[in-house]
Amino acid sequence: MTTTITWQKSSFSGGGDGANCVEIGLAQSTIHLRESDTPDQVLSTSPESLAALIRHVRTRRPTSS
Repeated sequence: MTTTITWQKSSFSGGGDGANCVEIGLAQSTIHLRESDTPDQVLSTSPESLAALIRHVRTRRPTSS
């Protein structure tokens, strides 16, 4: 059985249908990420792991010089 993933473009991506877009999709309890210019390459993770990555990135932002 194949699960259909409905992809949503990131609000931080450029406007229009350009190829510089990050897309996210949810299937069952797995989050899928891809770039619109390479839609066959998909990164899959759990919601907990993605949340941990986002928290880490937010706390490790470089300071401007």
